[in-house]
Parts: sequence; C-alpha cells; structure tokens
Amino acid sequence: MLLERGPAGQESSWAGGGILYPLLPWDYTEAVNQLVQRSLALFPAWAEDLLAASSINPEYRQCGMLVLPPFSTAKARAWCNAHATPLETTGAREIVPKLAANEDALWLPDVAQARNPRLLKALRRRLKLLGVQILEHTEVTGWRSGKSGVTGVQTNHGMLSAGRYILTAGAWSRQLLGEHALNLDIRPIRGQMLLFKTEPGTLRSIILKNGIYLIPRLDGHILAGSTLEDAGFDKTTTEEAKAMLYAQATGILPLLKDAPLLQHWSGLRPGSPDNIPTIDRHPQLDNLYISSGHFRYGVTMAPASAEIITNLILGRPQAMDIAPYRWPTFQK
Repeated sequence: MLLERGPAGQESSWAGGGILYPLLPWDYTEAVNQLVQRSLALFPAWAEDLLAASSINPEYRQCGMLVLPPFSTAKARAWCNAHATPLETTGAREIVPKLAANEDALWLPDVAQARNPRLLKALRRRLKLLGVQILEHTEVTGWRSGKSGVTGVQTNHGMLSAGRYILTAGAWSRQLLGEHALNLDIRPIRGQMLLFKTEPGTLRSIILKNGIYLIPRLDGHILAGSTLEDAGFDKTTTEEAKAMLYAQATGILPLLKDAPLLQHWSGLRPGSPDNIPTIDRHPQLDNLYISSGHFRYGVTMAPASAEIITNLILGRPQAMDIAPYRWPTFQK
C-alpha cells in the first residue's frame, strides 16, 4: 500500500528535469557517483520493462550532454578516465549548431534522460497492475510505536497498520518523522523551471552552462532550469527567477526568444549534506526504513535506492557498499 498526502508522483520527482547524471560528476563525492553508476546500469532494463508492462513510454534515451565553459578539462578528463566514461573536447557548434557562441566545450555522449512525468505515470500504472493499493490525499499525521518498531500510522482517514514501513517523503521526511527523526538532516530546497515549445529536433542534446541546463524532449519541448533556493516549504514561483532563467536560456540558445514560453513551476528537493541520501533501516524502530535526501538526483538514483531497500528488507547481499547511506550517527 502506498500512502500519498496529495496526488501520487506530483512533487519533486515530477518537478525535476530527468537528467540521469550528476551535472558535473567530478564535483561530487564517490558516494554520490557510485549510487548513480549503479542506477544507470539498471535504468535501461527498468525503463524497457515499465514500457512493456504499462504501455507508457518513459522516453529513456541517451541524448548526450554538452558542457559549456567554465570547466576544468583536466579534472573532467581525470574523472572520466577513472570511471571509463567517454569524454570528448569539441567546438560547441559541432554538437549544437545554433548556439550563441562556438566555445570550446566538453561532450559526454553517454548521458541519458527520462521524461520524468511519463516515468511516474508508467510507475503508477505498473504498481496498480501489481496489485499495489495507492491511497491518495491520505496524510500521515502521527506514528504509533512499541518497544522496537512501528505498530501503526495515524492518517486523516484513520489508523493504518503494516508489517514494515518505508518512508519516502522527500523534503518532508524529517517533519513526518517528528521525534523519530533523530539527527536526520533533510530540508527543502526550492527549484524553479521554465518550459519552452519548439519544433521536434530543434535541440537534440542536453546543454549545461554555469549550473543552468536545457533539456530537449522528443516532441520539441525544452526545459530550462534550475534554481537552488533555501526558501523553506514555499513553492511560490518568482518573477526574479523567471527572468534569470529566461535570460540564461536565451543567452545559450537564442532561438528560444522566438519560442512560446508555456510554463513556469517550482518544486522542493529533499536537500541533504553533500547530496548523499539516507537509505537505511531506522536505528531504533526495526520495521521502519527510509529512502530520502536524494537532493537533485532522486529520479537518477531511484533504481539503485529501491534495490538497496529491497535487499535490506529481504536480507539479501548488496550490489555495492551501502555504508555511505546509513542513518547519520546520533547519540542515544
């Protein structure tokens, strides 16, 4: 059974861009990169299975990512060599002819994306086919616990009980845990995005410059994002962010000045120290598990995170070292 405070799959997983890669992996710790690399190994078969089972195409595809300056070529090349990742140095217009400038750029041809709203629809349909009951607009308001575990959760529709519980509440995880949060450090970080509409094929690869990215969809939509704002649980969009994103996007790809701007939205990422999620059994409540704090890469890290939780519950060997994702140390 899946309990969802609002409509299922409509928070940060929906609001993000669906780039299946750390924006610049050489700027992240090995804990982030090993979780991403495991997920990327699982993603193609996962997406294919979801399409076959649900008949909804999550649009998983390798489209490559073009990184425009500033960047450290030496740092990028060292990381890519160490992780067997293809990297090319090229003139930017060799990859995207309509860019504003033909700068020296980095080309990562293996970077993939998924169209996250469609991925979520496919997942929802797959869960229903598997017999999972999805209770939407069902808010957990409290926990009932015994000496070593959770015995039930209080919701706005009454008390519900299960043998095991998995908390995947994103930015709201600490608040939902309440006194059981211990020293879990997860907080909301707002991100705002824009959506343009162009002809299909106008842009074929992801572009990244100074933390701003453009993501092309197969039908011609282009996403531009994103901000990083410590604004609490406020999902309000701002004219300041809209103007900044518009200026950056059109500065990178001038043709967007003539493209309709369809939408401006925001989401709340589950921010965590160094972008490292917590994927573990609760240190005091034996039948409570958590998978949260994925910050910018929840969709990217999803398959490996699910694999870790499944292996923890079933007592199976892990495919990787999960020590970095343990519950943060606390004093009893």
